Amino acid sequence: MEKVAVIRKEHFNAAHRLHNPNWTDEKNVSFYGKCNNPNYHGHNYDLEVTVIGEVDQESGYLIDMKTLSDLIKEEVLNKFDHKNLNLDVVDFKELNPTAENIIKVIYNKLRKKLEDKFELKIKLYETERNIVVYPA
Repeated sequence: MEKVAVIRKEHFNAAHRLHNPNWTDEKNVSFYGKCNNPNYHGHNYDLEVTVIGEVDQESGYLIDMKTLSDLIKEEVLNKFDHKNLNLDVVDFKELNPTAENIIKVIYNKLRKKLEDKFELKIKLYETERNIVVYPA
């Protein structure tokens, strides 16, 4: 059986501050620049969730897109949208909310809820030009 990929696109807005507590303030400012603003800064994130697998012969679906949409809403949007990732999201209390870390957190949340028969890929657009993919 050949594999098929389905993609669900979503959007959320969130603020964050990139900061390594093991570094001096000077090193944080030098390394992260404006992203180290002590008052935080925000992004309009675009998210693509790709599920890959074999189409169910009975239903004709790989996965019910409403089910996938509800899962993303429950595990990502409700937790991240219009939040300060550093202050409001427990996943980032001890984890620097870089795009690379955000995507891994999203992946792990969704992976736990999807059946093992599905492959999962996530693409996160922090800006139109800054994009991360996991797994690579």
